[in-house]
Amino acid sequence: MVALQFGYAGMYIITMIGMKRGLSHWILVVYRHVTATLVIAPFALAFERKIRPKITRSVFLKVLLLGLLEPVIDQNLYFLGMSITSATYASAIVNVLPALTFIMALIFRLEKVNLKRVHSQAKVVGTVITVTGAMVMTLYKGPIVDLLWYSHHGATTVHHATAGASSSGQHWLAGTLMILLCTCSWAGYFIVQSMTLKEYPAELSLTTLVCLAGTIEGGIIAMAVERDPKAWALGFDSRLLASVYSGVVCSGIAYYVQGVVNRVRGPVFVTAFSPLCMIITAVLGAIVLSEQVHLGSLLGAIIIVMGLYSVVWGKSKDHLLALEKGVGQELPTVNKHHVDTMDEPFKLPKKDTSLPQEP
Repeated sequence: MVALQFGYAGMYIITMIGMKRGLSHWILVVYRHVTATLVIAPFALAFERKIRPKITRSVFLKVLLLGLLEPVIDQNLYFLGMSITSATYASAIVNVLPALTFIMALIFRLEKVNLKRVHSQAKVVGTVITVTGAMVMTLYKGPIVDLLWYSHHGATTVHHATAGASSSGQHWLAGTLMILLCTCSWAGYFIVQSMTLKEYPAELSLTTLVCLAGTIEGGIIAMAVERDPKAWALGFDSRLLASVYSGVVCSGIAYYVQGVVNRVRGPVFVTAFSPLCMIITAVLGAIVLSEQVHLGSLLGAIIIVMGLYSVVWGKSKDHLLALEKGVGQELPTVNKHHVDTMDEPFKLPKKDTSLPQEP
């Protein structure tokens, strides 16, 4: 899960560069999941041929919903919000994902809370703190903070002057709402994925089906929005790199790994590593894209990280208690009647000393 956050951070930067060169996010979503489908499908056919269950009507409808929630709604809203704000800001707002997932898991009874226990209190308090941090990032922008590892001088100062003038006119509130909506959709994806894996426990096959559904559903929307055939053309540049990289790493591999972890540890644990992605993206965004980092983003990010790891601590305690309970249930029970029998003295059978009668 930690390695995936590096992959996501790289995707944010690469796709931002590709979009600045004219790549439509509607088209990016389609190419991304075409690539993911072609890459994951052979592995699903090879490794899950004997264990792949039948696709029921319930599983089919859930796959369509998964393809709509993550590939179509989540990614398109995210890229729209990121284009209005910045890659660093967008990745920071997404840190509210664990809190939203936790709330949804409670609603759908995938998560249990006992307020008499400390670890349950930590999960609830951490959720509130995480939402508070997201609100700070949304409502308070603050002055620009120069990072120590990246000095803004010379030509970069001119760039920041123009960027500062244009950023004041950006629709940060609209971009924030888009990112929050995409995060809700992403949290819903993990909830539905957890439910689907109980009926269809084949992660590679489910990943292939979700990517295929996302390709079809996203393709219908993209063809309605992007009617210029030239917009669909890709060269050997950052646009092609963004499509291939995001498809292989952030759709194919990520969906599969998240499915495996989701099935074992639950949806809340899957979403518990997003702050690491925010930190990596902030560093890369400041260095590669020369993005401005505002004080509100830093303060909100710190608050979010504090709340998030309170939730993670509570989840880790839940997992340990579940393991202890499972081990206790697996221990062999002692039959009381057997114990009483063992307490009795051992008696040898009496030997028959009678002589055989002569014929």
